[in-house]
Amino acid sequence: MIWLNWQWEVKLVEMKYTLALLFVSLAYTAHAVPIQEATAHYQRHIQFPGDDGLMHDVDLEDEVDEELLVGIAERNAYYLFTRLNPDSAQTLVINDADSIRNSNFNPAHNTVVVVHGWLGNQNTGINGRIRDAYLGKGDANVIVLDWRRLARSNYVTAVRGVPIVGVGLGQFVRYLVGVTGASYDRIHLVGFSLGGHLVGNAGRELEGRVARITALDPAGPLWVFNSNRINSNDGRYVEGIHTNGALIGLGYGSAIGHVDFFPNGGESQPGCLTPICDHNRAWEFFASTVSYNHLVGRECSNSLQISLNTCRGNQFPMGNDHMDKHGSGRYRVNTKRRYPY
Repeated sequence: MIWLNWQWEVKLVEMKYTLALLFVSLAYTAHAVPIQEATAHYQRHIQFPGDDGLMHDVDLEDEVDEELLVGIAERNAYYLFTRLNPDSAQTLVINDADSIRNSNFNPAHNTVVVVHGWLGNQNTGINGRIRDAYLGKGDANVIVLDWRRLARSNYVTAVRGVPIVGVGLGQFVRYLVGVTGASYDRIHLVGFSLGGHLVGNAGRELEGRVARITALDPAGPLWVFNSNRINSNDGRYVEGIHTNGALIGLGYGSAIGHVDFFPNGGESQPGCLTPICDHNRAWEFFASTVSYNHLVGRECSNSLQISLNTCRGNQFPMGNDHMDKHGSGRYRVNTKRRYPY
C-alpha cells in the first residue's frame, strides 16, 4: 500500500510538471515575442545585424563600457535636409540658436526625425531612403540623428546607452521648438531597431507630446524585460511595424504602441532569404508608404489570426506621413515581394 501511494504521488508530480511545461509553451507561443534573454530560452551568444548590412556575433553578457556612456548624449549630431538642401546637410546644434535660425528649418512644415540602428551613422541606408521619400512628396524638415559614438560600441553597451541618447534627442527637440516656435503637433520621430526604443525614450522625455512616433522592427534582444523599451505612452500616437519578430527573430515581436502592424505575419517577408532582409523591410515598407500610402492592414483579434492571415477586422493604413493619425489595435498587412511592395 505504501509503495502504491508513493507511485501515485510520483505520477501526480509528473502530470503537474507536464502541464506546467505545456502552459509555458502555450503562453510563449501566444505572446509571440523574441525572448532570447528569458530564462527558459536564454541564449548568451547570438547574431544580430548592424546597419552595415552584416550579421555580427553578440555576447549578451558582454561588459558595458561605462566610460563611454559618460556624456554620450552630448555627442549626438543632428543633420537637417529640406527641399532647399535635399543632399547637403545643415548641422543643427543644441544650445546654439544661430545654427537653427540660419538653417533652412521651417516651422510651418512637418518635421520628421530619423534614427538609425546599431552600428549605423548618418550615411546608413534608412536615412537616405526616408529622407528622399519625404522630400520627394513635399516640403518637410527631415532631421537625421547620428548617434554613431554609442551605436558602434558593443551591443550590450548600446542597449544600456539608448535611454541616455533618447533623452538627449528629447532635449534637442524641446530646444528646437523653443527656438523656432514649431509645434509638437507637427513632429514625427521614426526609429529603426535600437533606434525604435531610442525614439520612445525621446518621446518620454517630452512627456508624450509629439504627434507621432514610429518604431520600425524595434530590437528584441535584451528588451523583453527592459522598462526602457518603447511604449504607447511615449507619444500621442505610437506605431510599431514588426517584420522579424518571431521566436528567433531580431525584432521585438509583441505590440508596443497604439497600433502595431505585422506585415505578412511579422516574422519573414516575401522576397527575403535572410533575417537582415526581413529586419530591414520595416524601414523599406515605411518609406514606401510615405510615398504612396498604399499598404493597408486588417485588424486582428489574436496572434493566431496574424499568423494564419485570417484577420477580418477594420482596415487601417500602415505608415504614411500623416500627422493626425490615430487608432488602436493589431493589424496584418500583406505586401508584394518588390518595391513599392
